[in-house]
Amino acid sequence: MTPAELAEVVLSAAHAVFIDRGLDPSALPAQTVVERPRNPEHGDYASTLALQLSKKVGVPPRELAAALAERLGRAPGIKSVEIAGPGFLNIRLDAAAAGQLAKVIVEAGPEYGRSDTLAGQKINLEFVSANPTGPVHIGGVRWAAVGDALSRLLRTTGAEVGTEYYFNDAGSQIDRFARSLLAAAKGEPAPEDGYGGAYIAEIAVEVVKRRPDVLELDDAAAQEVFRVEGVALMFEEIKSSLRDFGVEFDTYFNEKDLHDRGELEQALARLREQGHVFEAEGATWLRTTDFGDDKDRVLRKSNGEWTYFAADCAYYLDKRERGFERVVIMLGADHHGYLGRMKAMAACFGDDPERNLEILIGQLVNLVRDGAPVRMSKRAGTVVTLEDLVDAIGVDAARYALARYSSDSPIDIDVELWTRATRDNPVYYVQYVAARTASVGRNAAEVGLTRGDAAHFHAELLSHEKENELLKALAEFPAVVASAAELRGPHLVARYLERLAGAYHRFYDNCRILPRGDEEVTDLHRARLWLNDATRVVIANGLRLLGVSAPERM
Repeated sequence: MTPAELAEVVLSAAHAVFIDRGLDPSALPAQTVVERPRNPEHGDYASTLALQLSKKVGVPPRELAAALAERLGRAPGIKSVEIAGPGFLNIRLDAAAAGQLAKVIVEAGPEYGRSDTLAGQKINLEFVSANPTGPVHIGGVRWAAVGDALSRLLRTTGAEVGTEYYFNDAGSQIDRFARSLLAAAKGEPAPEDGYGGAYIAEIAVEVVKRRPDVLELDDAAAQEVFRVEGVALMFEEIKSSLRDFGVEFDTYFNEKDLHDRGELEQALARLREQGHVFEAEGATWLRTTDFGDDKDRVLRKSNGEWTYFAADCAYYLDKRERGFERVVIMLGADHHGYLGRMKAMAACFGDDPERNLEILIGQLVNLVRDGAPVRMSKRAGTVVTLEDLVDAIGVDAARYALARYSSDSPIDIDVELWTRATRDNPVYYVQYVAARTASVGRNAAEVGLTRGDAAHFHAELLSHEKENELLKALAEFPAVVASAAELRGPHLVARYLERLAGAYHRFYDNCRILPRGDEEVTDLHRARLWLNDATRVVIANGLRLLGVSAPERM
């Protein structure tokens, strides 16, 4: 019996109690939840339904709980129901009902954990969006891992998601990038405000290969060539690096397109219509202080140039007009000051900032080796890049490590830990279960052990304490996925997988799956193989949400 099925049984029992007592069944919720009690000794599941309904129907909670417990105790699959505290229901399933979950999971396969929790929501999820002036640094890599995992979670829980990379190919940073490339091509030092690192020289060489005449042009024309060609080369490299990291976007959006299509003017017109634009000191301003910002923001400077904030406004409006009800933007720790102005901007457009715009701020990441931070990339010169991280610990470990912690917490990634083939390496600990469950399946086939016909699965035989513990852990997965999506926390999936891995290891150590020697294959062996395979399904499904492989061999 799954938690969702048990919740339906609880509601059905409550409906019967209401009818018996002459209470109005419309007071019952459309759905309820059952959850794991903090203390396993209190039962398999707990329900607070009696406490929730007591005031509505004017019945003391313990009295209502007693009636629910009596009715639930007669339901198939329920072993016992106890009342605790002011009216909690602690429910124990019989072994057959609990064990049926293994069959449910195996038969569901990749679908186990899916739900429609967020069905109907259309979400635009923007992440990474690093400037195309250098390789993706380790802070951007964190968003690549977390953002991609979050997109998978949102889709798994029913949301319609569009992932997006905002490509800043306009503005002063691109001019500095172009000047840096031109200087490198000429063999000159980088401009004082320019970019360094070996990658600048590499791109400059490639531009010259594409345009052998570039150095014969005057500086202004040459700089334009280096801008166009250099940005294209850098962005292609960024996309290639992310692709190798397992991250691809539905949309790569160019900032320059906003300018070329007149979308900044359109956004300004919309904001004027809403009554929040004013002129002062020769510039055009947005009165964001009306909505809690610490100061009003310039949209167009007195010299006629658009500000970055104006492009932010146009880009937000573009997303909303593409039909996205909720715009989620992931930003680095240095963008904390954007929260107030972006929320105010959404309000200036007439939107509800709490419903239509969500900004997630990620904290810093350090790569640590031998207890000391790795400070410098050989190629980028001043930062640790995506390639540095992958070279140090590999794609799977990097994605898992970055997604394992709440994004609002700074993290240190210890190279020695994350490359160690031991149980203290979290990704190894989880992937080892994937490999072990696959190995059990192969070994079972060699000795003629198969799960057999599902109709003859003897779930009641899974009565060992460690089998029950593993079944409880497997049952948690759908709720974990739903919570991780709702709370924007892929780390909840990683931590769950580690708990599940521990439950499987204890089951494996205490409950023999394969027959010994010439021992006859029994229904217990088959039942345990169902449980083994169910674990393989959930581990694989969970790792897939994080963009991490579930190896069959290690």
